[in-house]
Amino acid sequence: MTTLAEPFTVSFVQRALLGGVLLAAVCALTGVWVIARGMTFLGEAMSHGMLPGVAIASILGGSPVIGAAVSAFAMAAGVGALRNNREFGRDTGIGLLFVGMLSVGVIVVSHSRSFATDLTAFLFGDVLAIRAADLWLLAGAGALVAVVAAVFHRPFLALTFDPRKARTLGLRPELANLVMMGLLTVTMAVAFSVVGTLLAFGMLIAPSAAAMLVARRLPAVMLTAFLIGAAATTLGLWISWYAATAAGATIAAVAVLIFFTILAVRAAILATRGAFPATSESLPAAPQASASDLRAEADTKP
Repeated sequence: MTTLAEPFTVSFVQRALLGGVLLAAVCALTGVWVIARGMTFLGEAMSHGMLPGVAIASILGGSPVIGAAVSAFAMAAGVGALRNNREFGRDTGIGLLFVGMLSVGVIVVSHSRSFATDLTAFLFGDVLAIRAADLWLLAGAGALVAVVAAVFHRPFLALTFDPRKARTLGLRPELANLVMMGLLTVTMAVAFSVVGTLLAFGMLIAPSAAAMLVARRLPAVMLTAFLIGAAATTLGLWISWYAATAAGATIAAVAVLIFFTILAVRAAILATRGAFPATSESLPAAPQASASDLRAEADTKP
């Protein structure tokens, strides 16, 4: 047992573990909504579309977090502006903005003297280099996301499953959509600044997708996503210590592996019952049981 726990006796691994657990909490609160609303591609585009803001902030000597947030918000605003365009689909608009902003970011960074280093740090980060200030930043972001998610839980639920009824109930789906985009922006901006886009996006999607396979009610899905993310962080750090692999990439890989393991086990269980195996297209369906909660609330609302 002493040998197994050896990595977690080192101070920088302890900070990485705490940072990963805090990140898992933040991403669990946001990732479930991202998947349920079909915003996964937007999250991926936003994670890489932050590069222009980060690059400009670094060149001007400003805060990379603020630069990332501004760039992510610009991406979200652009997607919102193109959302109702009938000439092309929503994914096309996201893809164009994604490529455009990433290209601008690479162009800006290419004029700096440390192009390769900066771009590598942006993409992969270094979870083992987490400082105390980063932990406070993650904790603050987690508290903010938790409060907003709790206050807007019912509007988010209505927006996800029945936007028309949300408008009927006076839940203002437009405002809920704006707030949800804000949560995604804050989550990605803060997470990227600490662990890079690879781990940030991996922790946003993989634990939440896995949780949707084993839990039904949204609070249970979020709790399960947090536990899966925390487990992936712990196991990933342990593996990277003994295998001498990149810690952030290992954590992300473990999170994805957990998802596919749960998916395979669930498919096998369903197959033994004579049911059709689950597919990736059915992921958002798991929390739909909570739509009944919304209908029940609507029926009792005067």
